[in-house]
Amino acid sequence: MLFNSYPFILLFLPIVLAGYFGLGRRGNLAPVIWLALASVAFYAIGNWQFVALLLISIAFNYGIGHLLIVAKLGPSQRKAALALGVAGDLLVLGIFKYAGFAMENFNALFGTHVAVHILLPVGISFYTFTQIAFLVDAYRGQVAAYALPHYALFVTYFPHLIAGPILHHKDMIPQFEREETKHPDAHLILCGVIIFAIGLFKKTCLADGIQPLVALAFETRSPSFDQAWLGALAYTFQLYFDFSGYSDMAIGISLMFGIFLPVNFNSPYKATSIVEFWRRWHMTLSQFLRDYLYIPLGGNRRGRVLRYVNLMITMLLGGLWHGAAWTFVAWGALHGAYLCVNHAFNALMPNMPLALARPTRVAGAVLTFLAIVVAWVFFRAVSLEWALRVLRAMADPANIVFGREEIAALVLVAIYASLVWLAPNTQDIMGYDHGNRRVGEALRAGGMRPLMLYGASLVLAFGILGIQSHSEFIYFRF
Repeated sequence: MLFNSYPFILLFLPIVLAGYFGLGRRGNLAPVIWLALASVAFYAIGNWQFVALLLISIAFNYGIGHLLIVAKLGPSQRKAALALGVAGDLLVLGIFKYAGFAMENFNALFGTHVAVHILLPVGISFYTFTQIAFLVDAYRGQVAAYALPHYALFVTYFPHLIAGPILHHKDMIPQFEREETKHPDAHLILCGVIIFAIGLFKKTCLADGIQPLVALAFETRSPSFDQAWLGALAYTFQLYFDFSGYSDMAIGISLMFGIFLPVNFNSPYKATSIVEFWRRWHMTLSQFLRDYLYIPLGGNRRGRVLRYVNLMITMLLGGLWHGAAWTFVAWGALHGAYLCVNHAFNALMPNMPLALARPTRVAGAVLTFLAIVVAWVFFRAVSLEWALRVLRAMADPANIVFGREEIAALVLVAIYASLVWLAPNTQDIMGYDHGNRRVGEALRAGGMRPLMLYGASLVLAFGILGIQSHSEFIYFRF
């Protein structure tokens, strides 16, 4: 089920909200069970064949976690339990996500023709990573014993289940346990509706609106210089508003239940370096890769060379996490190389002269954005060959068409660029503070109520009118 669909907005969400707060009058546990069941139902609509896998995964990880938290195991037994849990998760992920890719490469190497066709369960990367983090923290002694309904809701919570953010048990389960969240809070519901409206507008009007221009680069066999750049920029902005819209909608829906989701997207194209970009783009994935991959590999504790090696390994696996294809590996390798260059530059120039600080930041922002656009070409292309074809066209200014269609596309791309760099993001507009559990303080004070409500009504109307029959979020595929 899509957030940007009439059945979700007009039927599913109102029913789940009504049931959640209705049961909240009778106790603290029933609303949790209701929300967990609703989340499974949300997943089952369109992905019914993978519900059993999701439930088995929850039972398996909860059982391993229970062993690590409650049982009196010795050190070697605890290590074995953790190894079993993580290996089991990775094995399932590997079979469903990478078996076909591995066989393709095997066939290419040995000239065989073995075909593997396995459907990819939607959201498997997100709920697998979420649970691996839980097991590692349980092994480290950083997890309290949680009741099964709360754990099940933590994994299946429908605002995040399909496309993130990657949740952390320490942040979410205490919120599910609080009794106050079971009673409707008019302020949080209003803020949730406004944030949802902004996200819906970004998705249905902005991301879907620019999507046709992407074909200029990625569906044209021999794009010209201007077509390649316009198509690559169109995809850069489509992905931006698609992911930003989903992140806003997830936060808005969750706020209606009184639950604060972590911020996952913070104007990443305003970054002045690749290091900053990764602190603003898919923030929860960056944190996961840092805490559960880069630091366990050794991080920056074993010298500069190994630090760069660890960065490359982390980003290569991060790229592969997005999809089983060499294009994603190339995308991850590029970002790994970008990060190494960025850290090397910082090491060589730790203190920038004051007079050069501003020009350096401007140059850094331009270079960072161009590097991101080049990497997105690999992310979007259907093959390495196709990506290189687009990049060759982007590097050949002698081949220009610039007809009426390209001029119209340039105007549209310029408008999107203005929105990305000049407009405030949703957190700024709504004062969303995940850490302190605050949102819309200016709205609560009454200083901006009419303007905010009129604006929110307008974007909600446009967002709903812009809904198309089939418009999935790009991150659904991961």
